[in-house]
Amino acid sequence: MFLATSLFLVTLLFIIWQPKGLQIGTTAVVGAVAALLLGVVSFDDVITVTKIVWDATLAFIGIILLSMVLDEIGFFEWAAVKMAKLSGGSGNKMFVYILLLGALVAAFFANDGAALILTPILLAKMKYLKMKPLPIFAFLMAGGFIGDAASNPLVISNLTNIVTAGYFNIGFVEYAKHMFLPNLLSITASIAVLWFYFRKDIPLTVNVDELPEAAAVIRNQTMFKLSWFFLALLLVGYLIGDHYKLPVSLFALGGALVFLAIATHYKATKPLMTIKAAPWQVVWFSIGLYIVVYGLKNAGLTDEVASWIAMLKHQGETVAVIGTGFLSAVISSVMNNMPTIMIMDIAIDKVGYVGNEALVYANILGSNLGPKMTPIGSLATLLWLHVLAQKGVKIGWGEYMKVGLVITPPVLLIALLGLI
Repeated sequence: MFLATSLFLVTLLFIIWQPKGLQIGTTAVVGAVAALLLGVVSFDDVITVTKIVWDATLAFIGIILLSMVLDEIGFFEWAAVKMAKLSGGSGNKMFVYILLLGALVAAFFANDGAALILTPILLAKMKYLKMKPLPIFAFLMAGGFIGDAASNPLVISNLTNIVTAGYFNIGFVEYAKHMFLPNLLSITASIAVLWFYFRKDIPLTVNVDELPEAAAVIRNQTMFKLSWFFLALLLVGYLIGDHYKLPVSLFALGGALVFLAIATHYKATKPLMTIKAAPWQVVWFSIGLYIVVYGLKNAGLTDEVASWIAMLKHQGETVAVIGTGFLSAVISSVMNNMPTIMIMDIAIDKVGYVGNEALVYANILGSNLGPKMTPIGSLATLLWLHVLAQKGVKIGWGEYMKVGLVITPPVLLIALLGLI
């Protein structure tokens, strides 16, 4: 256990620190190789982990690739300007509308898509509107929070969702049915709590006339119109895939490549540059880190966590659901939600999936919302902070946690109550 824990902590430290631009995927793979050489995991474990994460990882790449092409068309910028204009110059309305936009982007393009694509657009527009630092901070923090808080409704909304749905063979429709109400409550509670927390920093009025017309930011009208049809078709594809038990990545990555080919035909994108810019490091990150985490499983951590969950179960369903959700949230905030989701999935599986389905969804809610308590909690937050730093906006750990630790618990509690 000491060796497995030490290896995991060192790997996580380098993933967060990224000395001299060291890529997160490279660090995770080095950690995985070390785990193999030290005997923490075996080759059979590597194969097992690859079987668990391959679909989720390829689906994630597809979702991000699709998001990048839509971004090049001007799809997300159009949506951001549209929401801002819809506010009619009211700062409070703009705050709410931007959060609703973030929730929609997170639902269909994953929380990481919201962090990578929507964040720089919002920052650029706020600077264009000459907002002061405090309002900019309020909008950015709220936007970053909603990306994870609203990443629950669909299997494709978060990498953690895809991993868990694949692990327990949960269908697309079945998943959406169980998570509709918890996600709706999570969004509602997030908007209410975020508005209350930042109410003094939100400007009463914003001169939205300074913004260009929404239609003016679209870079390719043909592809923009086709986008709506294609996204609807892709959603139908997910439903068909669910019916025939096909991998999510078949439609997520396959659809993204088809859309990229169409965009190339209409000269809306440069395919090689888009593919090169895709976050391929996430592939190595997912497989590598999960192999390191599997070493913790071999050392007995999942057995220990399973015993905690079993104790919660003896206290009744309400305590079990809320307890599992917060257990997942706390572990995620300390050791990142990607390893947490696997540890908790295996632990719940040991307790027994049949009859404990609610605990699986509680784990997802905890792993998606809990990471907002610390900057290291999720890959989306790390990407979000990285994007902001590239744009000259640096948010310190203390500054971040001061907001995250206050806002996260009540929102998570409300979402878990919705699940019950």
